[in-house]
Amino acid sequence: MRMQLTLLTFAFVILLCVQEVKAQVKGLVLGNKDQSLKRDTTKIETSTYTRSDWKKVEVNFLNSYYSQDGNNGAVTGGIGTEQLTDFTQKVSVSIPTNPKLKLNISGAYDYYSSASTDNIDNVRSSDSSSDVRAQFTIGAQYQASKELNYGLNFGTSLEYDYTSIHGGFNFGKASKDGNSRLDLFGQAFIDKWYVIYPREIRREVSVPTDKRQSYNLALNYSQVINKRMQFSLIAEATYMNGLLSTPFHRVYFKNAAKATIEVLPSTRLKIPLALRYNFHISEKFILRAYYRYYWDNWGMQGHTLSAEIPYKVNRFFAVYPYYRFHTQSSVDHFAGYQEHVQDANFYTSDYDLSALTSNTLGLGILYSPSDGLANIKIPFVKNRILMIESIDLKGAVYNRSTGLNAFIVSLGVKVGF
Repeated sequence: MRMQLTLLTFAFVILLCVQEVKAQVKGLVLGNKDQSLKRDTTKIETSTYTRSDWKKVEVNFLNSYYSQDGNNGAVTGGIGTEQLTDFTQKVSVSIPTNPKLKLNISGAYDYYSSASTDNIDNVRSSDSSSDVRAQFTIGAQYQASKELNYGLNFGTSLEYDYTSIHGGFNFGKASKDGNSRLDLFGQAFIDKWYVIYPREIRREVSVPTDKRQSYNLALNYSQVINKRMQFSLIAEATYMNGLLSTPFHRVYFKNAAKATIEVLPSTRLKIPLALRYNFHISEKFILRAYYRYYWDNWGMQGHTLSAEIPYKVNRFFAVYPYYRFHTQSSVDHFAGYQEHVQDANFYTSDYDLSALTSNTLGLGILYSPSDGLANIKIPFVKNRILMIESIDLKGAVYNRSTGLNAFIVSLGVKVGF
């Protein structure tokens, strides 16, 4: 199944790119009649051909593998396995249609195998032990002037127990000298659940709705202080309503052997505030620091600190160790296995909503030579080559105070032609 999806995704990307190349070849002939166009393009010389920079198609491939385990499974009421593995493949394509307009297309799928969700039916190797999630997004980005840009995007994602559609916009305005910039982002998600309950109580429980809506608005201000320093301020607000609990999460009350389902409020407001700071320590080292404060109206507050220090081995090769620390308080409605009281209005034993601290330690390796790693001629199209521009390999280990441990490795490949 994974191999079939991979081949279909790759074929889809190649088809898009070939069609775009044909259009660009035709546009190049017509564009020669417009002398003003030459003032807006930069010619790039290569050993085999000459092309305009704005005509460059970019394709990014991302593959990742994630594995975790712990002993606080929400499906079994805060006890039991949290074992999960996830394999993700994503392809994103940026296709310029003219010097100001780009079409962005991305597709992804996740295949996961989960011992914790396998316990929905209390049967090993049941239908809930694995699933595939597919996602597709299409958008357009318009550069109205050197200082002004805006764009729109729409998409959908599908999984066995839910479907989602989403849409969003972005707007950006830079100062004339390029040293400061303000960006506004908005996104909306409209979700519908196929509601699944724990097997032993399916005829005894229900939820008031199978729908959920999420709306996000973010404001980002960035400023260049000098040649070595720059910072960004980010403010966000997310409002959610509808089915915000997970119906197949079990909850056990004090002195009760039989489970019920998780119940959470039908609305949630989340407000994170963040600061990014970049400092060029030397020609070899850069410090990238990040801090975020989080608040929501369920009672959770959190703090996140992270640092990344890329080291440039040479012009084309860099390594970047990174570290992330996170701490949070629990939501008002959290308690562990058989710790809830029966007169509570809301209750959950999902340890993602508990008080915890976590640490992530990772290392990345980036190789990006100026002339690319490989140049491949595109068949049936004259004067066009496909260039593998960079390879980015990352790995990280994650652990948190609840006992959950995880490992992730990812490989990103950037291609242009």
